[in-house]
Amino acid sequence: MKILGIDGSGLVASVAIVEDDNLIGEYTTGYKKTHSQTLLPMLDELKKMVELDLYTVDAIAVAAGPGSFTGLRIASATAKGLGLALGCPIVSVPTVDALAFNMWGASGVICPILDARRGQVYTGIYEFLEDGQFNVIKEQCALDFHDIAKEINTIGRPVTFLGDGVPVFKELVASEVKVPYRFAPAHLNRQHASSVAALGCIYYENGDIETAADHRPEYLRLSQAERERMEKEGKA
Repeated sequence: MKILGIDGSGLVASVAIVEDDNLIGEYTTGYKKTHSQTLLPMLDELKKMVELDLYTVDAIAVAAGPGSFTGLRIASATAKGLGLALGCPIVSVPTVDALAFNMWGASGVICPILDARRGQVYTGIYEFLEDGQFNVIKEQCALDFHDIAKEINTIGRPVTFLGDGVPVFKELVASEVKVPYRFAPAHLNRQHASSVAALGCIYYENGDIETAADHRPEYLRLSQAERERMEKEGKA
C-alpha cells in the first residue's frame, strides 16, 4: 500500500510518501512562505528524489483540519486536484489526531494544542495502549485552554504537550496543569505529513475513505471574516 501524505494545516508545509510500514521520503519546511508557494514544488521535488510514479499511489491522505483556514484550503485543493487527476481516493485525517500520532509509543496521555486565537486551542486527548494501538480519549475540538487543562487534571496522568500552541500557552500550562507534564522535542512538535500518511494507512485499511469530489476541510469553527460578518448582521 502506498499513501501520499499532505499537511498544510499550520505554519509547516509537509509532503511524504509511506509504503506499507516504510517512510520512503518526506519534505517538511516551517519557513515563512505560503503553502501555495511550497506544497506543489515540494511534492515535485520529492517525486523526483524517490522516483515516484504518482499513478502507483493508492490514496492521498491529507490533514483535513482544523488549523489555518488558508493552509487547509490550499492543502485540500491540492489533494482534491491530485485525487481527481489520478483517480484515487482521499483519506481525511484529523489534524490533531495526526499531530498526536507523532508521539507513537509515548507513555501517559498526549495533548496537542494548536493556537486557535482568542484564548482557544484546537486540541484533543490521546494515548497509546500497551499493544501500540492509538486510542482517542477526547476527539479533536476547539476549547478554551482552561477547559482542556481541567480535563487533563481530571484524567490525572502525566501528559505530553505539542503543537504551535505550546509557546503561546506555556505559562498557563505551568500555572494550571497539576499533573506531571513535558513538551515534545523540536523534531516531533509540529505537523508531519509522514504521520498523516501513516495514520492514513490505518484509516484506508478500515475503509474510511472518500472521493476527491466529496472531500472538504474540517474547520471546526467559523473563520474570523465569517464571525465578523455575523456580528455585523447581529447573528453572533
